[in-house]
Amino acid sequence: MKKKLKWIAIGLPILLLVGIALMVMSNLSNHRQLVEEEKEAYPPPGTLVEIGDNGDKLHVFSKGGGSDKATLVFMAGLGTSSPVFAFQELYSYLSDDYRIAVVERAGYGWSNITSSPRDIDTVLEETRTALQKSGESAPYILFPHSMAGVEALYWAGLYPDEVKAIVGIDAGVPQFYAEAELTILSPVITFLANTGMMRSQPDICHDNVPAISEGQLTGQEVDMACALFYRRTQTDNMLEEADLLKDNSELVLAEDKPDVPLYFFISARGGDRWNDMLTSYAGNAGGEYHILDADHYLHNYEAALIAEKSRVFIERID
Repeated sequence: MKKKLKWIAIGLPILLLVGIALMVMSNLSNHRQLVEEEKEAYPPPGTLVEIGDNGDKLHVFSKGGGSDKATLVFMAGLGTSSPVFAFQELYSYLSDDYRIAVVERAGYGWSNITSSPRDIDTVLEETRTALQKSGESAPYILFPHSMAGVEALYWAGLYPDEVKAIVGIDAGVPQFYAEAELTILSPVITFLANTGMMRSQPDICHDNVPAISEGQLTGQEVDMACALFYRRTQTDNMLEEADLLKDNSELVLAEDKPDVPLYFFISARGGDRWNDMLTSYAGNAGGEYHILDADHYLHNYEAALIAEKSRVFIERID
């Protein structure tokens, strides 16, 4: 009897592990097949341009008029699976009068997942190259969200002739990231995303893509945004961006503040330290700010107001 119990005690965990392994492998196989089908069903709406010698491509989506004005460039925060759809509600208010462009960094949206490093110099050069090769030209007015604020400030400092102004959408500043000890991305979520097991969670896409939960996309656009969510959640490029965020911020912090017109839209829900650093940065740089009682993805909750105030700001500095 004791021998039988011993074998049961040993065998059950083994059977459980085998069962879990088979389930993971099945999900992974199904996920890979669905990804290939979704790539064919939902081609990129913009332009894929090569940004290096390895055939890597970034996706740039552009539309609108205003050829005599600066192009508005929208830059996504860390982990945004589909920047084109994330910013759609905001740029729809502006594209009648301005040329708009959304640059999807490596590992985001329709852009390739690449092996290129995520240091800020490489990231910025890829952004600039993607815009140039897609036919867009400076000067630009940058609309960075969250972490992209660091890249936008660095860009304005290195290439002042290219950046006419920065309109930050709850945009992070280098001092915050340089000083904070942040755990940003979860290894559990990475595992669920990479294996496709995330697809089995009801409503996970709808609940985690504000453009969907706020009803800002059509039925087909929802399908496209979810297809991107399933293959562009916590990609290798995003994980490396998170790992290098502190180092990148320290590099930008060591530079002088760029001399560029600045307007920050700030979420009142970001916490005291976040709000203090953003308002202080704007004030010390001679910029302006507007605090909104909405969550971090302000462009999905207050798009009309942000567009209206951005338009006034842009016309004033023109």
